[in-house]
Amino acid sequence: MRDTIALNPSQIQTRSAERRRAFYRRKVVPWLFVLPVLILNVIVMAGPALSAVYYSLTKWNGIGPATWVGLENFQRLLNDEGFRHAFRNNVIWLAMFLTIPIAMALLGASLLAPVKRGAIVYRMILFIPYVLPSVITASLWRGLLSPDRGIPAMLNNLGIPGFDKAFLGSPKTVLPAIGFVDNWHWWGFLLVLFLASMQNIPPDLYESARLDGANRWQEFRDITLPGIRPTFVFMILMTTIWSFLTFDYIWILTQGGPAGASEVMSVLVYKEAFRNFNAGYASALGLTMSFFVGCVIAIFQVLRRRGWEI
Repeated sequence: MRDTIALNPSQIQTRSAERRRAFYRRKVVPWLFVLPVLILNVIVMAGPALSAVYYSLTKWNGIGPATWVGLENFQRLLNDEGFRHAFRNNVIWLAMFLTIPIAMALLGASLLAPVKRGAIVYRMILFIPYVLPSVITASLWRGLLSPDRGIPAMLNNLGIPGFDKAFLGSPKTVLPAIGFVDNWHWWGFLLVLFLASMQNIPPDLYESARLDGANRWQEFRDITLPGIRPTFVFMILMTTIWSFLTFDYIWILTQGGPAGASEVMSVLVYKEAFRNFNAGYASALGLTMSFFVGCVIAIFQVLRRRGWEI
């Protein structure tokens, strides 16, 4: 107070102006740089999202005017056997990808973590399938799974039983076959992330465990898994979300066939919107998918607030 009283009016005005300029530089200028991106995100994301909410409450063919029907689309959804079948397929897909690729990636990363010579080469080889376009990968595997000229035909000619069938043409095997193709590119991505996380664990912990007589399994259980827990839990979250949004491999390989055996919710949304021209019902299906994904994210947020290290 004494310093302020001792200042003359011009000095007080100068300090006030400096404070305003400092506030402007710290608070206003950064937002001015971010504002174009925020506006773009609002236009690109919020606009279609709000449109989907509106059209889910209408009967609309995607071209002409929409007719307001309220909750009729959601009532139809609850009674739609096709939706229940697609949701079951999504749950099966989720179960496959929360077990097989994660287990393969953990095993592969734990085996590659001690490797020093040529480690970058192994990572590149295992990561290449992930960066290949899904159209190319799916087309290659369609030929490899062909019962006439692919791997099944070769194994059948060698006299190995059980491969004389079209894996992509049988309702019993089509979903696991597509899951196999998708896993071929997905598990390498998980492996690289787990491997990077494992290499951040201090080596002293492993040396202390060996001095105490721990074997490889005990090291993995008591040191590796706790050390990569944030990455592990995050990839479980992302795998769960992507399992509900999966579309490309299923559509390219079978388009949901045969007879809807591989149809998941995203494929059902596409068919309703662009084949059956039920864009209003497709919007309701899309919002339902978003609801399931939102529930998964909410569960993880609750666990995080309760102190889980995720």
